[in-house]
Amino acid sequence: MTFLVTRRGIGRRFVRITAGGLGFAGAGRSAGAASLPQPAEKPILTVSGKISKANKDGAAQFDRPMIEALGTSGFETATPWYDGPVRFEGVRMDRLMQAVGASGDRVLAYALNDYSTELPMSDFARHGVILALKRNGQYMSVREKGPLFIVYPFDSDPALRHQRYYSRSAWQLARLVVI
Repeated sequence: MTFLVTRRGIGRRFVRITAGGLGFAGAGRSAGAASLPQPAEKPILTVSGKISKANKDGAAQFDRPMIEALGTSGFETATPWYDGPVRFEGVRMDRLMQAVGASGDRVLAYALNDYSTELPMSDFARHGVILALKRNGQYMSVREKGPLFIVYPFDSDPALRHQRYYSRSAWQLARLVVI
């Protein structure tokens, strides 16, 4: 599977994401808990639980530019919620977990409407799950299942076209708890 990795800025540039990643953690800092930069805009995601990198009261808050700075990936897939294939773009969930120093094996996802679901972290790398910010090239509003939507590439494996995976695809995502 090929992923398009882009970074928002002046114009559109392609960046290469390496195994070392875009280090938010305190390079050059003294020993102790690593931290993330503070959001410059209104936070749209909070990650808490078993994480080693935080920026507010033991949790990691992200605004949209911080999420996009992790590097974005995309894929096109059919879903039960839209007619025809849809292109989603966002950060890979395994990438996000790496950025916060996640050490658990499961993630609880909570939506703005209090919907919650549990996802095994092993799904993230195995299936290329993304935390989508865009649908068909446009940022998603709350009305359009945004601003964040956990999406599996359902068309990449027939086994993913199952209620088990559809129920893990939380839209209007607000927070994640690593357990």
